[in-house]
Amino acid sequence: MKLDQILQDVNVLKYPKIISQEIDDVKIDSRKVQSGDLFIAMKGENFDGNDFVSFALKNGASYIVSEKDIPFDNVIVVDDSRKAYAQICKNFFDRACEKMKFIGVTGTNGKTTTVNIISNILKTNGNNVGVIGTLGAMYNNKEINTGMTTPDPYELHKIIKEMYEGGVEYVVMEVSAHALALHKLDGIKYEEGILTNITEDHLDYFKTMQNYADAKFSFFTPEYVKMGIVFGQDPYCKYLFMHPKVPIISYGKALGCDVLVKNPSTGLLGSQFTCNFLGKTFKVKSNLVGDYNIENLLAGIGATMSIGVEESVIQKGISSLAPVEGRFNIINLKGQSIIIDYAHTPDGLEKVLKTAKALSNNKLICIFGCGGNRDKQKRPIMGEIASKISDDVIITNDNPRYEDPQQIIEEIKVGAVKPCKCITNRQEAIEYALKKYKNNATIVIAGKGAEKYQEIKGTKYPFSDFDVVYNFYKKEQKPLKKNKSYPFDDEKY
Repeated sequence: MKLDQILQDVNVLKYPKIISQEIDDVKIDSRKVQSGDLFIAMKGENFDGNDFVSFALKNGASYIVSEKDIPFDNVIVVDDSRKAYAQICKNFFDRACEKMKFIGVTGTNGKTTTVNIISNILKTNGNNVGVIGTLGAMYNNKEINTGMTTPDPYELHKIIKEMYEGGVEYVVMEVSAHALALHKLDGIKYEEGILTNITEDHLDYFKTMQNYADAKFSFFTPEYVKMGIVFGQDPYCKYLFMHPKVPIISYGKALGCDVLVKNPSTGLLGSQFTCNFLGKTFKVKSNLVGDYNIENLLAGIGATMSIGVEESVIQKGISSLAPVEGRFNIINLKGQSIIIDYAHTPDGLEKVLKTAKALSNNKLICIFGCGGNRDKQKRPIMGEIASKISDDVIITNDNPRYEDPQQIIEEIKVGAVKPCKCITNRQEAIEYALKKYKNNATIVIAGKGAEKYQEIKGTKYPFSDFDVVYNFYKKEQKPLKKNKSYPFDDEKY
């Protein structure tokens, strides 16, 4: 692609003498640059790409994009390298994002489930749908492992182009606060943006809750979305109703919400309620469990009805939706239920534990840990929540990354209101609970959900909470009994 095409809509402050040269690829890592590439120099948390411009040129970079007027003839000076990078990637992949419709879901919790709700309703409506989020990218029965909630611009637009070429009409994607703060999504226009909630998370990066909330709020502007679907009962979300920059539709249980739930009920096999959407009333049945999933369903209903999907299609799409892998998945045994969930924030853990407690008369056991090199402030808060709601708590490892696992556990224990069992090895912690609480117990294993690895000192070792449970009972020669909330095939489980 020609350089002048790649720079379309980029705010360039200084052009080089020749801009019609062919560009072979776009790189942000100077070590990967090859002859004919365009190198984007960006400043990150640990490194500044501008320090490696000479190395990129030595490796064959044809041009450099930078915010700094570096003394080379082939430097393109821009106002913001990250914004430029997003727009350049959009252009490099033929502006494919302009040829499909996008729906974005942001919020601390509920993004993955809400994306899957919307996706299934649209598929039921006959649309070809692509999904991008925490579990990767999926379209036409193809799965792509992205490694993060919202991929970086190059990978994101590469996937978007593949989806377009595969006939995808709608892309439903999770939108992280980091992606918004780092301008990963600049240049993509969304039919709708959904905000599920704003609770404590990622304060290691954002420092304050207001900074974190502001990053979420930035999505609800004409630059990104045509309209917003926003949870009406979240204290932070209410800011968007008072300061709207795009049309906003509210959803929730409170009177006055545009998408209102009536007579909700939920049990271990699912939920049902009556939904009122701006005067239209219809009944909804779902396999999803818990009040917080009713909120996610309302978000999905608001999003799809707002773009013209009929109530009957929505009812069918919701009733046929299986629980998302790693989100309140239930394994039923005689006298014992095991719930595996991704809950890794204070709000998420509280909702999962309260739901589990409300749905069962059994003793409630919680196994969880906190990730290393992430928001430390939430550790004692989660320790307090788990110990207040659960009968017994086992604190263990999560993804310690480069931190000392024992230190993380100690920081969680600080908030506990009663003694907790501490077992650093996550597999041993799970097996300990399975052995000890054999009768009349509900065991919640929280934090990792569908993750297939455990990250320790830069290495991702194979690990699955599901596999630990399965292998334990296989060894014990006790068959597992599935229910609708357990998403795996009969042959294995």
